[in-house]
Amino acid sequence: MTQSLSQAQARRIALAAQGFLDRPHDPPTMRTFARTIARTGVLQVDSVNVLQRAHYMPLYSRMGPYDTALLERAASGSDRRRVVEYWAHVQAFMPVDLWPAMAHRRERYRAERGKWGFVAKDDELERRLLAELAEGGAATSRDLDDGLPRNKDNWGWNWSRTRRMLDFLFTAGELAIAGRNSQFELRYDLPERVLPAEVRNAPDLPVAEQHLELVRRAAVSHGVATIRCLADYYRMSIKDVTAAVAVLTQTGELEQVSIEGWRRPGFLHRDARRPRAVPARTLLSPFDPVVWERERTERLFDFHYRIEIYTPAPKRIYGYYVLPFLLRDQIVARVDLKADRPTGRLLVHGAFAEAHAPDDTAAELALELDRLRGWLGLQDIVVGERGDLVAPLAAHVATL
Repeated sequence: MTQSLSQAQARRIALAAQGFLDRPHDPPTMRTFARTIARTGVLQVDSVNVLQRAHYMPLYSRMGPYDTALLERAASGSDRRRVVEYWAHVQAFMPVDLWPAMAHRRERYRAERGKWGFVAKDDELERRLLAELAEGGAATSRDLDDGLPRNKDNWGWNWSRTRRMLDFLFTAGELAIAGRNSQFELRYDLPERVLPAEVRNAPDLPVAEQHLELVRRAAVSHGVATIRCLADYYRMSIKDVTAAVAVLTQTGELEQVSIEGWRRPGFLHRDARRPRAVPARTLLSPFDPVVWERERTERLFDFHYRIEIYTPAPKRIYGYYVLPFLLRDQIVARVDLKADRPTGRLLVHGAFAEAHAPDDTAAELALELDRLRGWLGLQDIVVGERGDLVAPLAAHVATL
């Protein structure tokens, strides 16, 4: 008989799987980081810095205020490197030991000449770039640029030939990402100077085994999920995920379940925790794994969420950079935030309560904004005028 889960049970399972039940460390250490990245599996990278870079925020949401140098240390060197950037979800940090399971993706990008299939073959440019990096070490595209005019017709990317070739070589595994500079530009290098030897020398996995590993990790990070949810986590095909789920169900790693309000069957990981409560109080990045698959977010939280960065300002409903507010096991509000670093202020342009928001939402949000302010090194919180939550929020902020 198929096990049934209520929406609330599924929601709490999902939050526990993502690390919101873990005991906090004060201060967070590299051990905390390792535990958290094992939960999330990936940290999506995005260049928007209106509040904080996207890859830092999921760690804050789970670990609390932490030294961002933890991530920088984890993503540097080769012998002790814990994470590396790759096209895992989209551009994202992933654990280095996931590199062998991405071999099929590197092969595909090699065959397709890049992840979007637009990199023209140029043996001389490829040879020169590899030779320059071998001799000079990690470098950005700007360091290596051939000086040719940028392509004005390439739907907004405006990349030079060098930048496009480097992106191809990176996705094909001929290069790896050593890090980023202060301008957030990628620094490319040879894989042997980026990845630990045990990762580079790991035996080749059959493609089906690679798919199994990715689906297994997605299932651990989700706790409970549909095939569509699992496919989205590492951007896999439904066909490949369906085959992997069949194997994992047969071995007992996954159990098919029905979930209240979900039309599609769910799959529960055998090690998923099933808490009665989740004591969370935090803000979530728009790029957090909890909310990046929008249908899943609606099914679990009754929360309709769309990021409006690319929406013209007059058409935005909530604001430019809006973060969901997670309180206990529900998303109860959303806030449009900006870190005004020159003036040392955390600007709350808008604050909006969900229909099911409890009475303590404003008070708890004020405490969370104060915690975020401290982590970002800001001095003041300034509450604006948009949204039904701003008046009570401003009153609570004034008492901090």
